Amino acid sequence: MKTTNLLRSAAAGVLAAFAAASAFAQTPAEFYKGKTVTIIVGSSAGGGFDLYARMIGRHMQRHMPGAPNIVVSNMPGAGSIRLAQHIYTVAPKDGTVIGAVFAGAITDPLLGARTNKVEYDAAKFTYIGSANSEAYVCLTRKDAKAQTFADVLNTEVVLGASAGGGSTLDFPTLLRNVLGAKFKVVNGYPGTNEISLAIESGEVQGACGYAWSTLQSRRRNWLTDNLVNILVQEVPEAHAEMTKLGVPVAQQFAKTDEQRRILDLVYSQLRFGRPYIASPGIPEDRVASLRKAFVDTLNDAELRREADKLQIDVDVLEGGAMQKFVAELYMTPADIVEKTRAALTPK
Repeated sequence: MKTTNLLRSAAAGVLAAFAAASAFAQTPAEFYKGKTVTIIVGSSAGGGFDLYARMIGRHMQRHMPGAPNIVVSNMPGAGSIRLAQHIYTVAPKDGTVIGAVFAGAITDPLLGARTNKVEYDAAKFTYIGSANSEAYVCLTRKDAKAQTFADVLNTEVVLGASAGGGSTLDFPTLLRNVLGAKFKVVNGYPGTNEISLAIESGEVQGACGYAWSTLQSRRRNWLTDNLVNILVQEVPEAHAEMTKLGVPVAQQFAKTDEQRRILDLVYSQLRFGRPYIASPGIPEDRVASLRKAFVDTLNDAELRREADKLQIDVDVLEGGAMQKFVAELYMTPADIVEKTRAALTPK
């Protein structure tokens, strides 16, 4: 009986190995035909990341080999670190699951010194690409006492923020620790949509790490009806439209070269403002197909027309270039990394 069971187990193992080998031997079109590709968003429904992912999901099937079904779901939590950990440890390593995560989830293993337990090596993710190079802002309600960034160096402002790891927590913490901004941060909101509602209701006075593209698409009336003050740009390089409006960049308030280097390191992640990642270990031909489909989707004329209607920016970064950029980011000198990590730690 034992011999029979051993033979059965061995046979099952051989069949499983054969099935896996067969799957890897398939062309991307053969593999994806009849399958479903899931795009999971690392924030709640209704926010900017959700908006981008659902737009991409509506157009990506046309550009995927084998034309698989594309579905979009949400997995908010810990500034999308929950999703990043799911992609790294749980999601199948076959190219059928893509994660839309915050840029902070990629830099957290490098710069994070928080309560979030990160269980992944960000350099080992498969990078599919980024949908835009993001610009973030600090903003307050029009009736807030602080109406310029110079004001917040002397006047306390209550800001809404997501859980640890998200830009709405990291960026005000950075400005408070490096430049002395008097921000009182109320964190724990599921996502940007809930923070926006809290601002509108007067529950909080504003937010930092708020995407300019989300402001343009989801809360454009805040600008057209003059409901908010844009205090400062949080960007690697000045954003032309905001500069025309007279909004300063955060680096202008740095008093030392070290402060500027810390701000530059944190804001460098915005070059991949809307990252799309997949598990490590996906066959190379599928990775190439996913990256090409992502670029082709974001350059698709129909998607661009939809993006114009939604008033959102599309600035595609190809996955291979992003993979290289992340690798270089993780080679930052240790002394600057340590000081930046301290600057992102709430005190």
